[in-house]
Formats: sequence, C-alpha cells, structure tokens
Amino acid sequence: MGNFKKVLVSSLVLLGLMAGVTALSAVAAEPLKVKSETDIAGDIGILQGEGNGLTVEYLNKPTTRLQAAVMSLRLKGLEAEALAFTGTTSFKDASGVSKENQAILGYLKVHPDLGWQGTGDDKFEPLAGITAQQYYKVLLESLGYTQGTDFEYANVFTFAGKNGLSKIANVKQFKNLHIATATIEALKVPIKGTAKTLGADLTDKGKISATKLEVLGNAELSLKQSDTLGSYLTDSKGMTLYYFTKDAADVNSCVGQCLTNWPIFNGNNFTVPAEFSAADFKVFVRADGKEQLTYKGWPLYYFVKDQKAGDTTGDNVGKVWFVIKPSNGGVALGTKTDLGNYLTDANGMALYYYDKDTKGVSNCSGKCLEKWPLFYTPNIAPPTGFSSADFGTLIRADGKMQTTYKGFPLYYWVDDKKMGDTLGQDVGKVWYVIDPAKFSGTNAANASVKTSKSDALGTYLVDSNGMALYLFTKDKADPNSCVGQCLVNWPIFYDANLTVSTDLTSSDFGTLTRNDGTKQSTYKGWPLYYWIKDHNPGDTTGQNVGKVWFVLDPAQTTAR
Repeated sequence: MGNFKKVLVSSLVLLGLMAGVTALSAVAAEPLKVKSETDIAGDIGILQGEGNGLTVEYLNKPTTRLQAAVMSLRLKGLEAEALAFTGTTSFKDASGVSKENQAILGYLKVHPDLGWQGTGDDKFEPLAGITAQQYYKVLLESLGYTQGTDFEYANVFTFAGKNGLSKIANVKQFKNLHIATATIEALKVPIKGTAKTLGADLTDKGKISATKLEVLGNAELSLKQSDTLGSYLTDSKGMTLYYFTKDAADVNSCVGQCLTNWPIFNGNNFTVPAEFSAADFKVFVRADGKEQLTYKGWPLYYFVKDQKAGDTTGDNVGKVWFVIKPSNGGVALGTKTDLGNYLTDANGMALYYYDKDTKGVSNCSGKCLEKWPLFYTPNIAPPTGFSSADFGTLIRADGKMQTTYKGFPLYYWVDDKKMGDTLGQDVGKVWYVIDPAKFSGTNAANASVKTSKSDALGTYLVDSNGMALYLFTKDKADPNSCVGQCLVNWPIFYDANLTVSTDLTSSDFGTLTRNDGTKQSTYKGWPLYYWIKDHNPGDTTGQNVGKVWFVLDPAQTTAR
C-alpha cells in the first residue's frame, strides 16, 4: 500500500561497482500541514459551535436567523457589547431562546441600523433557517455595504461575486459548515472603500490575533459545483483532482504512461473546504520515491486532457477514474483483476451483500453481525454512472440504520483490515462483493422458499418475502389435521412454481392435495403454513403456539 511519511526521508546511493554503499545525510521534508475551513474558523473564534464545539452534528445543522445575527455582530466587533445589553425592549418571541441570546435580540431591536428589524408582527423568528443569499447579505453589510444603496437583495449573488464572495452561491441547503466557508472567504475581502481586509479590521479592533490570520494566506483546495457531478474537489487553481479505482488494491497501480496521462498531485501546506476533514489528507511515498497526496487513502491525480479550471474530462474515464467528492460521496469503487469493479465505502473498504437477504430484509443478525458489521452512511453521491436512487436506508429491528443497494443491505467483513482487502469474497458461498453495474439481486430474492436466522431460533424456513413458515405436529398422523377455523389462523402456503435458495434441496419440497381439493406446499412431507399474527418479515410469533406449531429448521426437521 505504500509508505506513509512523517517528516524524514533517508536515501542510499551506490558509489561505483566496488565502492559499497554510502548513506546520504537525512533530508528533512516539510511536515504535512492541512486545516479545513472549519478548523480555521474555530481557531480564530469566528465559529464556536455549541456544547461540544464544532462537531460534525453541529456543522451539518441548518443555520438559523439567530446564528446569522450573532455572526454579523461578531464580524462587526459588537458581540461583547450585545451580550452585555440589559434593556427590556425586544422582539415578541425573544423568550424562546436562552438569556444570552435574549440580550442579543434586545440589542438588535434597539439598533435597527444593524439591519435586523425582524420578520413582521414584531417577531424575530430566531430559529428559522436562512439561505446562502441571506448570509451573503450579512457579509456584505459586515464589509460596509448597504442594501438599497450599494446593492439590491435580488442581486446579492451578483454583487457579492464582484466583491470576492462566491463560494457558497450554489448552496441549496445552508448549514453551519457553510458559515465557515463564507466567513473565511469574507475575512480576505477589503472593506468598502479601503484596502484593509475584514480580517485586518478585526485584528485592529483586538478581536482576532494577527498570528491566527496568517493561515488565510495558505493555498486552498476548493469545491466546484456542476449539474452533472455535484460537488467535486479542485486544486488552488481550479484544476480537478481524481482518484483511480485500481489504487484500492495497490496505491502504485498507476505507472509509466499512466502517470504521463494522470500526473500526481502533491502539497503540504494548504486549506481544504469545510466539507472535508483535514485528518483525511495524508502523503505517501510512491515506489519511485515521489510523494503524493492522498484523500481517505486514495492517491490524488490530475488528468492531462483537462486544460482549464472547471474541466472534468477525466471523470469516469475507463470507468476507473473519478472526481473527488466530499466524504468521497459516501461510497467509492475499487478494482481488482479477479473481481473487476466493486463497491467500497469512502475509505476503500469493501462492501458485501448476503445472498440469503431479500430486498429490504436483512437475514444477518446477532452473532452474524459480529462477523459482518452493517454499513451505513446518511448521504450518498455515488461515482458517475451509478444512480443515487439505487441507494437507500433500511431501519433494522433494533432501530439501527443500514445502507442498501438496489434494496439489498450492505455489510463489511470483520477480517478486512485495510483498503483493498476483499477477504470476505465467497465466504460460505453466500457473501460477495458488489459490481454495481452487474448486481441485480440475490438468489434468495427470486426463491419461493429460503432460510432466515435468529439468535433465539437458529435457522428456519421463510417465504420469498421473509415471512416465517410453520409445521403442525398433529399433521404427523394426518396432513389434513388443520381445518376450519384452524386454517383461518394458519393459512396454507402454496407455490405452484416453487423454487428454493441454494442452501436448500429442491427434492425436499413437494405438493399436498388436501381433502377439500386445495393444494399446499410441503417440506419433507410436512404441510407448510403461515401464522395470522405474523405481520412483518422476521416475525416468529407462531413459534410453539399450543406446543404444536413450530418453525422448520432444515437441519433438524425429520421427514414425516
């Protein structure tokens, strides 16, 4: 997988045929320094979070009017003054927030010149969400521009773009992490009519340390947006970055002419977008001794045919090259010679399906999940060529969520330890990686009868929808023992074209013609029934009813 560097690289050189080996002096390489926009916003105190600070949960919350108002005061150096406000005048709905925030609202109420007059009927609606357009209005006003004089609200994006503010213009759902992106952007912009930036102004006011603002001069990786690709990562000049699916198996997969077409990307002192975690970026030393930046373990490349900023001609080339998305879109693709393309998580860890699962139903629980942990990610933007509509979420019986592909649950394998491992492939002849382009479902999905499993009952027979099948012990002597009201409570199971999953033997199944002429499927001679009180796949409430009704364990059921 390559050697990931710290800060020291040593070299050896061969001096002549008989001179032996002499060690060169160790060369100190510059350590990797990466910060995300949220890291920077937190370091300088512009974004403070709540409770546990700038958590992922906080950063992904929608931004409220109250938060935007606090940011406007902070950027004008007025937050401390607002928090000290003791007046009694305020908006009607101020009581719905904390005492600190009540002071903020009171301060805004008596200072209408700050632009926070409320939403009508003397209310502020502090917890209502805001848009990117509204936040850019806040930033423009923090830079000294006035709505109605310098710009109109309808033209906020156009005016902001002319003044160096454009990074969040395409954001549809404004979240706290976007505050970091837009505010860091604004700190670099000059205040109206001056050469002084907003950041320098806050330094002069004693609100931000000049030393902490030095990071604003670092190179930046950026997010670009396209209608077809969504968000994708570029370098500081806007050139698109890519990953190579074959690197899942070996990070040195691209060599020779490949590297001519796909030059490596490297850097060691830069800022990444708020949607990215700085910890996900590392550097590894390639087999040829060159250093290359990685994201979530994937080496990053350019494409030689991209000629200008915004070009993405390398995406989906050979179905093995893809742009880099935030969190890698939640899923990625790996490629191996023996497996072809296969689905992975964002970090290149293989994902599997269980051939005994049916659509929307997981038959792996209890100890099975200890070996095959479930995979879940809330937001998926898959690689080009695959539909996000194919990914869904299953809510399991224990309340946990599991990501599905084409309706089938996805799992990890406990013995896969690193990117590129696929040790779960073909385990038990029922666990397999997924080639997204070829996968159409499990064998069990098309079987009339298959097996399910629970910790309490072990293995038992179910129909194609995962509904439990039962035997009636009184059928031992007479297969027509269940009649009348019994058949109302225990409906018969019958499939004229019965098929079975690969772990069952089709010859064990047959057909019974009952005394009333109806037909019923049998297993090892036992007529098969449902139980009226089972409502969902996985229900086995008919087990041991009256001590005469039982699920069928194929390994334990003897022929009648």
